Amino acid sequence: MRNGRHHEPGGDSERDGRREPRLDPPLGRRPVRGEIHISSDDRTAAPPAHGGTVQRERVEPHFRAPLSADASVSTRKGARSGKGGSRDRAPSRPARRRRSVLGQLFSWCLVLGIWACIGFVGLVAFYARELPPIDQLSVPKRPPNIAILGEDGAVLANRGDTGGAAVRLANLPPYLPKAFVAIEDRRFYSHFGIDPMGIARALTRNVVGGGGMQGGSTLTQQLAKNLFLTQERTVSRKIQEAILAIWLEHKYTKDQILELYLNRVYFGSGAYGVEAAAQKYFGKSAHDVSLAEAAVLAGLMKAPTKLAPNRNPAGATDRAAQVLSAMMEEGMVSDAAGKAALANPAKAVKERDATAINYAADYVMDVLADTVGAIDQDIVVTTTINPAMEQAGDHALGDELNAKGTKYGVSQGALVALDPTGAIKALIGGRDYGDSQFNRAVAAKRQPGSAFKPFVYLTAIEKGLTPDTVREDGPINVKGWQPENYSRDYAGPVTLTKALSLSLNTVAVRLGLEVGAKAVVKTAHRLGITSELQPNASIALGTSEVSPLELATAYVPFSNGGQGVQPHIITRVKTTDGKLLYQRKATGYGRVIDPVDVSMMTTMMQQTVLTGTARKADLPGWQAAGKTGTSQDWRDAWFVGYTGALLADVWVGNDDGTPTRKASGGNLPVEIWSRFMRAALKGTTPIPIPGGVWSAPSSGTDPSVDPAAGPATGGPMASMPARDPATGHAADAAPTTLGQLISHALTAPPQTAARRAAGAPMPLGNLPGQSEASPARNNPPRHDPNALLPPAAIPSREANQQPGDDRNLLQRLFGG
Repeated sequence: MRNGRHHEPGGDSERDGRREPRLDPPLGRRPVRGEIHISSDDRTAAPPAHGGTVQRERVEPHFRAPLSADASVSTRKGARSGKGGSRDRAPSRPARRRRSVLGQLFSWCLVLGIWACIGFVGLVAFYARELPPIDQLSVPKRPPNIAILGEDGAVLANRGDTGGAAVRLANLPPYLPKAFVAIEDRRFYSHFGIDPMGIARALTRNVVGGGGMQGGSTLTQQLAKNLFLTQERTVSRKIQEAILAIWLEHKYTKDQILELYLNRVYFGSGAYGVEAAAQKYFGKSAHDVSLAEAAVLAGLMKAPTKLAPNRNPAGATDRAAQVLSAMMEEGMVSDAAGKAALANPAKAVKERDATAINYAADYVMDVLADTVGAIDQDIVVTTTINPAMEQAGDHALGDELNAKGTKYGVSQGALVALDPTGAIKALIGGRDYGDSQFNRAVAAKRQPGSAFKPFVYLTAIEKGLTPDTVREDGPINVKGWQPENYSRDYAGPVTLTKALSLSLNTVAVRLGLEVGAKAVVKTAHRLGITSELQPNASIALGTSEVSPLELATAYVPFSNGGQGVQPHIITRVKTTDGKLLYQRKATGYGRVIDPVDVSMMTTMMQQTVLTGTARKADLPGWQAAGKTGTSQDWRDAWFVGYTGALLADVWVGNDDGTPTRKASGGNLPVEIWSRFMRAALKGTTPIPIPGGVWSAPSSGTDPSVDPAAGPATGGPMASMPARDPATGHAADAAPTTLGQLISHALTAPPQTAARRAAGAPMPLGNLPGQSEASPARNNPPRHDPNALLPPAAIPSREANQQPGDDRNLLQRLFGG
């Protein structure tokens, strides 16, 4: 008691003069878990005062619920219990516990999902950094295609990284692009570049194992991979592929994407793009493929190499059936059309003979850059190649080598055919392009052997000799070098016609020494040889190396009347939309051989075919001429022959230069040439060789050496009159007495006043149509002692004959 008032112990507030216990937590402090709180309404009333007052009704205390709902229920039950105010806790309800576990699981899944999304976005952002900026991204330009056509307009080959021209979607048959959509991406026109349903379907099939592993890439994703990415199978590549697919869908229309796809994807066998594949497998343009063929092309996307119809026709047919079924299921083709295609599956055409085409196509590519410069768009190149001649040349070379190559120890060969303008009609650079792509027709340089002799003889003809000029076939020694004939026999005095037709080495060497090696080199270069030639004594036997193409080019003036030519294979270049980039003009080097000299050379080389080393040549109805050649130790064998319409050059040998088994120009090359020329000229009206055949002047001519009648056969060569090497005419006996000397000096005309009779040597000078400065004929003057050796320096029957003397009477009588 304090001041007459009763205080409850522990109270800190007063009510009606009494201090009440404070059961609520202090202001500002949060309740402690498990703490019992009593509201003011639950407080016990104070005892009455001494004056006597009515006692307040007792109110049961109200307990605030603790943090757990189950604890609250338990507490309330305990408040209602009997003894001691405590009761047993009741168990929780199962339904509520299940709802609590599911809620927690949902919460965790939601959290994990959010974090997964955050991680995926971060991963995408990380790999997206490795891509170029979107504002700088563009579809790479398609590598240009070069379509190479023959002279008849037929496609010979396609060159470039794609192997086929680009096609427009609008120009293709409708079922062709639909086939790709049906089998590769059925929802192509509805997705945004990525197909979630397709990915889910692929994952499901992969998990349950239904039909093997499935891919979920859309056509757009496949295009993105082909345009921008590598073929590696990594997570980073798939993420980048998806990003680029979305970009493509944003930038291009569906049809543009499908067109890009058809022109860029790989179809196997080196074909990129649907046009190249159609040409490769079916020999036709993509515009012309049938429904069955379109199904085969679409089916290749699964495994281009494995399902190629030229390698696995059964697999290609099965896959095409799946494509057709998918098209019918999607309503892209009618059931009738689909069943018809299934009943008549497509078959790949037999591949064109690679050897017959690709050597020529490679040469086109070699010279194309020099013709039109850099190529940045699809172009069409028209060539001079005759497809029939190309095939004939390939068969002639291949079949003969297959039949006789082992016998002669020959593994390779080459053939070049040119017309009189220098246009290349056939070019075969080897036995089998699949085994070796080395183009021997243009790149291999080998010794031509005796096939080089016509340039020696032409130089001698231009110095004044004729086919009737006689030279000695006998042993010769040039500073220790002793060349021999093939037979190692000697015929003694022979005409130049016989010497060339029989390919007598000693006569060729003598002529080379007479005219000078440098003069021979100039003649060969003037006619078309471009290789460096060594001006030495052995040049007469063809010891300097040349290619088949340049040797053939240098022979063309013999076949066309004396006009120099530039070998060419391209006539026109245009873009695919028709813009003309190049058109060849009729150009040449003009006259490089005098017409009379041409007739003399043709006369001598015609005898090579008729009675000489090339007598096995068989070309009925045609006037033909040519020259065989065999290099030292039988390493190379040649024959270059021509008619008035076509010239062909054949070489056989071994790439490593090993000797053959006596393959000579007169056997295997002549047989290949004959077979090719018969096929190439089949159906062509024979025409004579321009320039005709030379005949000796009627006066002072021994009929036994008439070149038109062949080599001398009438009597011993020793009985033939000696001939002047400067004029080719019969030489009179040298004056021995003073009277004979005076008479000869008074009557003999000076050489400069001499006129050339029909068929006689023509005085040197500029050829018709050539200016004084023309380099086409740059021979040394007739009086050049270095160009024409004295006859006494050459061992022959004319060794005692004095050289021509153009001094006047006083000089002859008294010297000077």
